[in-house]
Amino acid sequence: MTNPADSLDLPAIRTAIRAVAFDLDGTLVDSVADLMHASNALLAELGRPPVDLPSVRSFVGDGAPKLVERVLAATGGVPAPDEAARCVERFLEIYEADPSAHSALYPGVAETLEALAAAGLRLGVCTNKPMAATLRLLGDLGIAGHFAAVVGGDSYPTRKPSPEPVLGLLARLEVRPEEAVFVGDNEHDVAAARAAGVARVMVVPYGYARVPLESLPHDGILDGFADLAKRLSC
Repeated sequence: MTNPADSLDLPAIRTAIRAVAFDLDGTLVDSVADLMHASNALLAELGRPPVDLPSVRSFVGDGAPKLVERVLAATGGVPAPDEAARCVERFLEIYEADPSAHSALYPGVAETLEALAAAGLRLGVCTNKPMAATLRLLGDLGIAGHFAAVVGGDSYPTRKPSPEPVLGLLARLEVRPEEAVFVGDNEHDVAAARAAGVARVMVVPYGYARVPLESLPHDGILDGFADLAKRLSC
């Protein structure tokens, strides 16, 4: 296998870009199967029918409360606010107990993150997933050590597509937006990164986007995750 580090022009990267920020679900990790299992465990407790993988895939991207709301809406309706809040709390209890049993890194992620970190880039994660599940997932999949900062969907008052969590992550990485690249998989990632003013916004060709990637104002669609190293040296 070709090492992504072989394609890195290290001096060029260091002078132009100091950090790379990543979305999590649909970008680094295919996590939808675990989200489906947690959703169906909740639904079973409620006496509701299960949801399938394509449905859950279409529900992902806006954080746990919105995911649970969509799951409930698809299986009998959203209950009153107090009960809906209890459903979110219970979903998180189920999911956070084991968020990685059926999840996996996308091809090229581990090797590319290692190469980027070795090149001196500061790496971070900005996700709408709650922090507890995020940190557990990164640790379980063996990539937590590559990231200098991580922010989740409960780290700030707003989530992506708001730029607030992106800007918060960059502040923790101690870089200016113009010194950073953001890599994501969907419309919320592109909108948040653009509003934050990062130098470049790249998207992966897989993931959980609900609109055609070609319609988004990004700076390029990667051929695969390992293509990122080459793109950064251009």
